[in-house]
Amino acid sequence: MKKEINVFFLKIKYDDNNLSRMDKKNQILSKSDIQNKIHTVRGLQVMLDSDLAEMYDVETKNLNLAVKRNLERFPEMFRFQLTEKEWKSLRLQIETLKKSRGKHRKYLPYVFTEQGVAMLSSVLRSKTAVNVSIQIMQAFVEMKKLITKNAGIFQRLDKVKKKLVLHDEKFNKLFEALEDKSISPKQDVFFNGQVFDAYTFVSDLIRSAKKSLILIDNYIDDTVLTLFTKRVENVIAVIYTRKISKQLELDLKKHNDQYPAIEIKIFKEAHDRFLIIDEKEVYHFGASLKDLGKKWFAFSKMDISSVKVLDKIKETNNEQ
Repeated sequence: MKKEINVFFLKIKYDDNNLSRMDKKNQILSKSDIQNKIHTVRGLQVMLDSDLAEMYDVETKNLNLAVKRNLERFPEMFRFQLTEKEWKSLRLQIETLKKSRGKHRKYLPYVFTEQGVAMLSSVLRSKTAVNVSIQIMQAFVEMKKLITKNAGIFQRLDKVKKKLVLHDEKFNKLFEALEDKSISPKQDVFFNGQVFDAYTFVSDLIRSAKKSLILIDNYIDDTVLTLFTKRVENVIAVIYTRKISKQLELDLKKHNDQYPAIEIKIFKEAHDRFLIIDEKEVYHFGASLKDLGKKWFAFSKMDISSVKVLDKIKETNNEQ
């Protein structure tokens, strides 16, 4: 003869001559099986409703229905529903979806904290439910001990992880810099015959200017004027040189008739060559720009302020 009872609206069938479905199974769960089903969400250790239902040998919907009818026993700190993001993240870590339970869920799952699992045994009210809850509680305790015992190791691993992320970012910046051909070297040497390489380098510097170019070079000719034709439109160009010959004056006029004008001023106080870009970057050259690549020469990007150089030029011009 079969009987039927209601336990907090969770319906369980049993035979007079047999134990209930859960008691009949009388399963003993291994700690590792339980611990593998304990996850960390929102900084709390929790278990999925589907995993708990499997351990209690009930349907997931029936377990949640029993809880729903006893909600006053399950505050947020005992049981809460996962968000889409949390559920997606959790699914990447576990193999729950490979099993039959929870494979085609129409709603976001609920998770139970340690206190929520303890309360479940009072809702389900069966010997197996109590035994399973005890085993789960023991697994939670073991997990806490493990985390507490190895807290230092976990902290060090977290620091190592953060350092690796930081190193990855630095390496990425380094690789990007190596691949970025727009970044000019700070210093180098050009040797005999590297006429085109030197010409290309200076051309790139001139193209990099956004507002202004100032060249200090005592020996210039039409080749320098040609270099300056490569500057971006509306970039102001001024050249300071020791002397303006009639030939240079003629070349300048022809240049300015066709291209954006270059202003040439007399300046006799400089010995070396300097190129100032946008009044910010100062490059020093060991040779005049008209002689690029003809003989060995070095260049360097100087750390001094361009303002200092420009102020000196203005100061000298005022004295003259």
